[in-house]
Amino acid sequence: MHEYYPVLSGAESFFIKGNEIGILISHGFNGTPQSVRFLGEALVSDGFTVFAPRLKGHGTHILDMERCTYKDWIASLEEGYQLLKQHCRDIFVIGQSMGGTLALHLAEKHPDIQGIVCINAAIQSIPELEKCLAKGRFIQEGPPDIKAAGVHEISYEKVPVASIRELLSVMWETRENLSAIHCPALLFQSTEDHVVPPENTEYIAAHIHASRKKIVPLRNSYHVATMDHEKEWIAAQCSLFVQEIAHIETRTEI
Repeated sequence: MHEYYPVLSGAESFFIKGNEIGILISHGFNGTPQSVRFLGEALVSDGFTVFAPRLKGHGTHILDMERCTYKDWIASLEEGYQLLKQHCRDIFVIGQSMGGTLALHLAEKHPDIQGIVCINAAIQSIPELEKCLAKGRFIQEGPPDIKAAGVHEISYEKVPVASIRELLSVMWETRENLSAIHCPALLFQSTEDHVVPPENTEYIAAHIHASRKKIVPLRNSYHVATMDHEKEWIAAQCSLFVQEIAHIETRTEI
C-alpha cells in the first residue's frame, strides 16, 4: 500500500544495532514506534539489536490508514522480521496491543522465533471499538489510555471505521491459529485496561501451546503500558526473559 502523506515527526521506525540477538517491537493500533521507544532503547542498553517498524498507514494521515488492510500491517512486521534475520542469529518479538496480535501472527508463521512478549494484546474482543462499527466513516479518539499524567502519545485524533474492521479481522485470523505457537511467551496484562479487556490475555495463555508461558499482571498501568508507570519494570522483565531464553538455548547446544 502506497502512503501519500509524510511521516509525522517522532513517528519514524527505528533500528539500533547491537549483538546477535534481535528484538522486533511492534506498536499498536493508531500508535507509532514512539510508544515503544523507551522499551526499545532500554533493550539496546542491554546489548540487543532492536528494530521497531512503523506499521503501514500509521503515523502519517488517517486517509493513509483508511486505505490499509490488516495484511499491510502483517507485511510491515514481516519485513521487520526479515530485516533482523539479516543481522541477528536469534529473533524475539514484542508487541503492544494490536502489535501483540501481530507478534502472535508472526510466531504462528515462523517457528524459529525464540520467544514472544505480548503487552495487553488484542485477540478476543474490544467492546469499545466494536460498538463503533455502525457509526460514520471516522470516530473520534479520546486521550490515550495511560495512567501516568502528562504523557503524550503520537496518534490520530480520529480513526477510520474501516480500520477498526481490519483490526478485528486480524484478531480473528490470529485467534484461529494460536495452537501453532510453541515458543516461550511472556504475557503482560494491565489489571485495569479501558481499551482491551484483560480477559484477552487469559485467552491467549489458554490457547497457545507454549511449554513456557506466564501472565504478568500490571497493577499501576493502563492500556498503553509501555508509556505508563511500570515501563521501566516492563523493560527489565523483557530483557530478563530474552536473556533467560537465549541462555537456555546456548546451554542446550552445548
